[in-house]
Amino acid sequence: MSILVTGAGGQLGKELAHLEVRPGMRMIGLGRSELDITSLEQCRAAMEAHRPDAVIHCAAYTAVDKAESDADEAYRINAMGTRNVALAASACGAKLCYVSTDYVFDGKGGRPYEVEDQTNPQTVYGQTKLAGEQEVRALVESYFIVRTSWVYGPYGANFVKTILKLAGERDRLAVVSDQIGSPTYTLDLAEFLVRLVQTADYGVYHASNTGSCSWHEFAEAIVQEAGLTKVTVDPCSTAEFPRPAARPAYSVMSHAAIERARLEDLRPWRDALRAYLRRA
Repeated sequence: MSILVTGAGGQLGKELAHLEVRPGMRMIGLGRSELDITSLEQCRAAMEAHRPDAVIHCAAYTAVDKAESDADEAYRINAMGTRNVALAASACGAKLCYVSTDYVFDGKGGRPYEVEDQTNPQTVYGQTKLAGEQEVRALVESYFIVRTSWVYGPYGANFVKTILKLAGERDRLAVVSDQIGSPTYTLDLAEFLVRLVQTADYGVYHASNTGSCSWHEFAEAIVQEAGLTKVTVDPCSTAEFPRPAARPAYSVMSHAAIERARLEDLRPWRDALRAYLRRA
């Protein structure tokens, strides 16, 4: 089986491209320099050249705050780029797995979001990722849409790296405690996506490491697991750290779709964090 990965220079795409897979499986990682998803011609040429059995579409505009003032570019990449990938994947008969986000929800709920719950994105980033979902649904018969959240790993910038850097510079940090979600380690997500695309269990999934926490609790766990005992992490409110794009107050997502498909779920978030820090 061959799996083509778009956005292979990014945080999740690079993890997938470097993943150790079983004999007979081939990962084809294409970064921005090899595949510009905003070009339908390039997407078609890539599919024709590699003839993948499945495509895991990780390429995306992910600068959440910048997207608020750069909406056209976010739409061009997340909506129209996804349309190009979907058309090209469909034309060559490949399954398509589109990586989406918790930002498609408004974050105003109080229970884990189900895959069929009403979407209501509050940011340009969330709106453009939802538009990408809609393109996939409309154009591809054999599709997976996988919404994830709070992603971190060894490649690229992320919350875990930021906290570790700041903890090395200061003895006191302030982190918001009124946003609740689920961290996701790229290795665990990558392994799940590869398991998923080998099935015919098409549809929408929510995939993160299991359990939930606030950003403050996540930061506390990071410094504790890293052995940074002299660092204090103080809670603060979202209002104290205003950002151009609104953050979901509650973005925990139900894994019921994974359970229904009898697929192996991702491990608890703190176990995953521990494994990442050992690797780092």
